[in-house]
Amino acid sequence: MITLTEQAAKKISTFVATASEPKDGLRIKVVGGGCSGLQYKIDLDTERKGDKIFERDGAKLLIDRKSFLYVTGSELDYADTLTNAGFQVVNPNVKRSCGCGESFIV
Repeated sequence: MITLTEQAAKKISTFVATASEPKDGLRIKVVGGGCSGLQYKIDLDTERKGDKIFERDGAKLLIDRKSFLYVTGSELDYADTLTNAGFQVVNPNVKRSCGCGESFIV
């Protein structure tokens, strides 16, 4: 299971509503890369066969089966501060992350 904060759900809904092409929700994918070996790829996308789908207030989070193994138990949040704005995955499975926080190891 993955939970979405209220802020994340609102931002997903805004992005989907203003997308130039029809999209179903926000996709999180775990891909190889970065200093520590794995990193998140986050983008608007459409549902695909086999996706795990999590919803809050009509906003959908889409995750493929393989990526779900790395992010199960996580929380997706959205922060907009003076120095940074964007989605943040709070992942309890991460054992170590790189100094910049862009990649991780589970």
